[in-house]
Amino acid sequence: MKQLIFILFFPTLIFAQKTATVKGKITDRNNSPIENVAITYLNKGTTSDKNGVYEFSIPIRKTVTVTFSHVSFKAITKKFTARGNKTFNFSPKLKALDENLKEVIVKNRKKEAQGITKIDVKKVKNLIGANAGVENVLMTMPGVSNNNELSTQYNVRGGNFDENLVYVNGIEIYRPFLIRSGQQEGLSFINPHMIQNINFSAGGFQAKYGDRLSSVLDITYRKPQEFGAQIEMSLLGGSLTIEDSFLNNKLGAILGVRYRDNSLFVNSKQTEVNFRPQFTDIQTYLSYELSDKLKLNFLSNFSLNDYNYQPLTRRTRFGTLANPLELIVFYQGQEQDQFKTLFGAFSADYNVNENLKLTGTISSFNTQEEEYFDIAASYNLGEVDTNAGSENFGEVEFSQGIGSQINHARNDLDALINAVQIRATLKQGKNEWRAGIKYQTENIKDRINEWEIIDSLGFSVRPPHHSINEQPYEPFNGPIEPYQNVRAQNNIDIQRVSGFTQVSRKTFIDDHQVWLNLGVRAHYWNVTANSQASQSHIIFSPRAQIAIKPNWNSDVLFRLSGGWYAQPPFYKELRDYNGQIHPEVKAQQSIHVVAGNDYSFNLWNRPFKLTTEVYYKNLTDVNSYSIDNVRIRYRADNVTEAYAYGLDVRLNGEFVPGSDSWISFGYLKTEENIDNKGYIARPTDQRVKFGVLFQDYVPNLPDLKAYLNIVYNTGLPGGAPAYSDVYEFQNRLNDYKRADLGVSYVLTDVNKPVSSGFLSQFKEFTIGLELFNIFDVRNSITNTWVRDAYSKQQYGIPNFMTGRVLNVKLGMKF
Repeated sequence: MKQLIFILFFPTLIFAQKTATVKGKITDRNNSPIENVAITYLNKGTTSDKNGVYEFSIPIRKTVTVTFSHVSFKAITKKFTARGNKTFNFSPKLKALDENLKEVIVKNRKKEAQGITKIDVKKVKNLIGANAGVENVLMTMPGVSNNNELSTQYNVRGGNFDENLVYVNGIEIYRPFLIRSGQQEGLSFINPHMIQNINFSAGGFQAKYGDRLSSVLDITYRKPQEFGAQIEMSLLGGSLTIEDSFLNNKLGAILGVRYRDNSLFVNSKQTEVNFRPQFTDIQTYLSYELSDKLKLNFLSNFSLNDYNYQPLTRRTRFGTLANPLELIVFYQGQEQDQFKTLFGAFSADYNVNENLKLTGTISSFNTQEEEYFDIAASYNLGEVDTNAGSENFGEVEFSQGIGSQINHARNDLDALINAVQIRATLKQGKNEWRAGIKYQTENIKDRINEWEIIDSLGFSVRPPHHSINEQPYEPFNGPIEPYQNVRAQNNIDIQRVSGFTQVSRKTFIDDHQVWLNLGVRAHYWNVTANSQASQSHIIFSPRAQIAIKPNWNSDVLFRLSGGWYAQPPFYKELRDYNGQIHPEVKAQQSIHVVAGNDYSFNLWNRPFKLTTEVYYKNLTDVNSYSIDNVRIRYRADNVTEAYAYGLDVRLNGEFVPGSDSWISFGYLKTEENIDNKGYIARPTDQRVKFGVLFQDYVPNLPDLKAYLNIVYNTGLPGGAPAYSDVYEFQNRLNDYKRADLGVSYVLTDVNKPVSSGFLSQFKEFTIGLELFNIFDVRNSITNTWVRDAYSKQQYGIPNFMTGRVLNVKLGMKF
């Protein structure tokens, strides 16, 4: 029996011994598996599976040529010669076909023709800055400025913080009302880890955007396609972002959680404080494709800023080398603020057909704000001993002013803003029509109770425009009144209806490309304040754009845009310095003209682009204001006219191969004429701006990268004491100079995979150091006004911003 079995299976054993096995895994250059690679040999064939794995047999004692081919990758061949029964392990890496083709650049000029700057999302994630995010990148752009690194607010071409539009997924975003300083802000609404696209316009924007005077920042959050997680940690806080897709990729969900603590920055300032801030932000974005035509979206945000501040002492030296002065302040009391905002928006996108799209949005924004403080300050303003041989050299030897003040506030605000909006996009031949209508209601309940008492040399300083106090020469028997005393309780209801229509067309004149856009906005609003008679207003805002791409050898594009822009008043613009509401306040209006040029060229065999824009604004019915840190207080009277003009230049390209950087320059002049008293500089008159965003890496160590952010702004007007005549205080702050440096090292990413050990758990792991304010420059944002008892002069003592700070940062992706 055994002999029979041996005879039957002997040929099979002989045949098995005459073959060898070839197997392995086929991947691309990023180590991603390649499916359906065709493997051919000896007129036979097989394919790789979804994991890139393959296996086949070849005869022994014969050289076999095997070809590995794929439609998207360059084919390779390999020869195998088996001397016996063995297994060959061969795992090739295929090169994508586009790596071997001559580069073909297809440029979409639509954004450039609209005057829109598209910002790379990677810049936002990598750029170093005290407030890392989209706004940090904007600070390096021409025409955009901010002298407060703790704030995410920004001025654009002479406008203030309230003149900028911010959209996320087509929904307008608001910020808290009562915030006074940048260190209270905490976090921007925009979560940089959730962004897909960033578009920015510094002026001359289309009618589809809202009614503001300065700029538009248009953000789009992404819809996840697969699971991913990101974690960032530093001495300033941390963030967690989780995303995934469900239901056969129909539902995309992304969740972002952030925490921020600015103690590291505040402790570097000249004021000694006990500071316990807690800034928390949670955002969710959901997108569900119900069908091929209907998509549903939901965006929500919860933000909580707890700001507890207890100043202890302050010592500030200022003046000149010949006449140095020093201010010493001792504080008592504390400030406890809380800003809580909730936001939710539901939208639906319906594609009626390939030419018509409808979008409906319902949104609600609620902010609940508390501002409570009682702070007493005693100050001594004195001359510093400059005699090098004196025993008291460097110390205060003579007091010019001694006094104190008490600041008190119990301010509460609750605002609810609801909106319903419908927009339509229709493509009709070469024309694209857009139209929309929006209904919005605003209810603001505001209680203001704040006062300030100032004492100079033991005598209470009377408020302006009251009876003169001649003490100590004559006795004064009147009541002691606060220098500032604002008490008001407002209940405001505002209803708005706004809409727009515009048409865009791309055409040709001979061989020259031409883009045209014409549009108009209308805005009606009704204000009811404290149950008084309501006031109604209406404005129209026509706008136009034209851009030409000549058929020249040089890659040049010219554009011209402008129109009659208007900004209907929001609640803050209706409230004057004393907290009283003025429903009769009209919309501020501006005739705005922008002429621009984009020139793309190669330098050092690398791509560069030079963008130049000149602009002019003629403003009427201006609601003039004063700025204290980031707090804006309006006159609410429309008795001012103003103008602004300037030049913006930006050169961006690969100064270092493979890394895009830019240099920007801006010149601005803006002045206002308040009630026909003559033209003076506006609070945002930032004459010269210079910015640099630079990226570099070590050639022999490409995983070590550096990011440099440099900003130089000439000094802003320094403001004026409360209730004073601004025409008498036209001094300027010192120039703002700041440089931030970040260095990061990539331990692992898609180009540097780790297959074992701790790092194998991560898709990306980076570690970095951030050095803020490299040169430790003392920049100031506002002035504290102190009285000299002898000369009756008021000194503007600069409030300095943050010094040099070192931060450690970790970034992880799963």
